[in-house]
Amino acid sequence: MFYFTSERRTRSISVFFFASVLSVSLVSLAESQTSAPPPIPCSAHKSCDQCVPHAKCLWCFTTNNCTEYPVTWLLPPASLCQLSQARWGVCWMNFEALIIAMAVLGGVILLSITVCCCCCCCCKKRPSRPDRDEERSAKRREEIKQRSEERKVERKERHDEIRRKYGLLGDSDHPYSKFENE
Repeated sequence: MFYFTSERRTRSISVFFFASVLSVSLVSLAESQTSAPPPIPCSAHKSCDQCVPHAKCLWCFTTNNCTEYPVTWLLPPASLCQLSQARWGVCWMNFEALIIAMAVLGGVILLSITVCCCCCCCCKKRPSRPDRDEERSAKRREEIKQRSEERKVERKERHDEIRRKYGLLGDSDHPYSKFENE
């Protein structure tokens, strides 16, 4: 009975501890949430350094203004800004170079993944070193077995010769064959 009461007490303490931790975390979460300021429109930025950190904004050096990136287009149209004069993400690299760099990087990644997959497939099909070792040991076993068979045949021939000599073999044309009693 005492064990049951102790177990109940431990369970109620753990439930109380869990409830208190949960309430403290919810209170701290509610206190940390504040309303975010309204987003600044892209046209309010007057320099490239202020414009490009915002992912939705695009800086054009031809017109020296910050505009919203046209998300309906993959690339900004030439009527908005030429690719060589557009900056997005960083001011020191034009959009054209950024696209080329990203394409090259993506190509290198795809090529390396393809090469890795091909190497893995080829390595699985090609016999590895333990297989070669197994082939060598099987070849050695076969050679040993063949030599053993040759020695066995030689021994049998010697034994047969001895049997013929002493007339233990039923070979009638041999001079040492047994005389049969008539």
